Amino acid sequence: MKLSYDLHMHSCLSPCGDADMTPNNMINMAILNGLQVVALTDHNSCKNCPAFLEVARRSGILAIAGMELCTAEEIHVVCLFPELEAAMAFDEEVYSRVPAIENRPEIFGEQWVMDENDAVLRSEPRLLINASTIPIAEAPLLARKYGGFAFPAHVDKSAYSALSNLGFLPPECGFTVVEVKEPERFLAEEENRGKIAGCQVITNSDAHYLWDIAEPVRTLELAACSASRLLEHFAAEKDKI
Repeated sequence: MKLSYDLHMHSCLSPCGDADMTPNNMINMAILNGLQVVALTDHNSCKNCPAFLEVARRSGILAIAGMELCTAEEIHVVCLFPELEAAMAFDEEVYSRVPAIENRPEIFGEQWVMDENDAVLRSEPRLLINASTIPIAEAPLLARKYGGFAFPAHVDKSAYSALSNLGFLPPECGFTVVEVKEPERFLAEEENRGKIAGCQVITNSDAHYLWDIAEPVRTLELAACSASRLLEHFAAEKDKI
């Protein structure tokens, strides 16, 4: 079945995420937009995933727990997990490897952890946008340790991407999926196509505001509408290379 998706979105837990990016607002906007599969991928944290997945469960849309990991090289890597428990275990390990630098909301923005009714449970004190101590070569392995799948985020951006920071996709990572923000522009150049040769290209919103959440213009062909089937689909790409 073909399913419309947006697998890279930020809630109000990300300091750069708008205050209106609450679990209920995000899920409701995704439904209004006609999306069928969404993922929450806050910076270095999965702590709003429990509320996000519960709201989605009540609403009938498939939601996936995830994270946008910032590696030691300041490269963003999206990590998705088949189950909430696995994502929260991954969250604990990543949190232990994020510098214990206190957030300054007046500079970076608030970091709200919310419940399924959009009530604020607490403010996350540690600044989440800093680089972790996890190198990019370790990121895919660490995600797989918890049953997850990792792919480099927005490789066509001029900052926080593997291509902007390194100039190439490290072969030892074994990436088989890449996120491209503007595929029509990026893939028009042969040099760019060569840099991601053998990888499936997906496009997500990287939404920080409700109006940025994707319209249903991109689809994935999945055997069933489930998180495990989605990750199996991505993992299967390796067998085709």
